[in-house]
Amino acid sequence: MPEHIYKSIELTGTSKTSVEEAVNNAITKATKTIHNLKWFEVTDIRGVIENNVVAHWQITMKVSFTLDE
Repeated sequence: MPEHIYKSIELTGTSKTSVEEAVNNAITKATKTIHNLKWFEVTDIRGVIENNVVAHWQITMKVSFTLDE
């Protein structure tokens, strides 16, 4: 089994609906310019409150991908 070397970057995703959608939005956008994505780790969750309800979610996450051979 070959050894894998990973590069990690930080992304911030947003959504008006949910944390999960914010993660998926960031991953979907990243796959347009980065390939071999393998894993992610959410490192921070924030939100905006308007009229006493959550109006917007924002997550920061580390995303890792394998480097080309």
